[in-house]
Amino acid sequence: MKISAELTAFSKRLGYQFQKPELLLRAVTHSSMVSPHRDDNQRLEFLGDRVLGLVMAEALLLADKSAPEGLLAPRYNALVRREACADVARQIELGSVLKLGRSEMKSGGRRKEALLADAMEAVIAAVYQDGGFDAARTIVLNLWGARIHNVAADARDAKTSLQEWAQARGEVPPKYVEVARTGPDHAPTFTIEVQLASGPTEQATASSKRHAEQAAAKALLKKVTS
Repeated sequence: MKISAELTAFSKRLGYQFQKPELLLRAVTHSSMVSPHRDDNQRLEFLGDRVLGLVMAEALLLADKSAPEGLLAPRYNALVRREACADVARQIELGSVLKLGRSEMKSGGRRKEALLADAMEAVIAAVYQDGGFDAARTIVLNLWGARIHNVAADARDAKTSLQEWAQARGEVPPKYVEVARTGPDHAPTFTIEVQLASGPTEQATASSKRHAEQAAAKALLKKVTS
């Protein structure tokens, strides 16, 4: 099977040449584009999530041979969560080759974090099915690169850290409130305020609610601990 010049260029950015190009085509096909003659990437996504997890778990054990599970777990979560997968997808311009239905195209699907993350996992699975685990490991380690060694010693996200700080002082969990939403429907910007029952608040703006919440939590945590 021959693939388009677009997908051939993507394979070069990925750093892998497929023996079965149909696997790559399936990996970049969103469910909105499914037809009787084309499968989507959901099953590959399921497999890719597990392959990525195994590669990262092994890589973290090798990167720090003395770290206890209590430190390895948050580092692992930071490397495999949706944001990390989407960042890698943007790095290799995966969004530009996604096969999307008209509705997803109109709503900015090529830039959606969830779609990019899912497709990245599907591509990992496609490499695994095409070339085996060693090939998939090589691709993942190359793409995640310095992220593996630079992941914070304690990579718990800011929301978790802020909640633990509040609970340690007998407070209820922080409250997150959407105070503004601007921009077009396909590319909104959210402003989130995080509030502690004791009074302190902080706001942050980002292209997703999750990012805005994390940024607000980080700012508030810095305020109350400085």
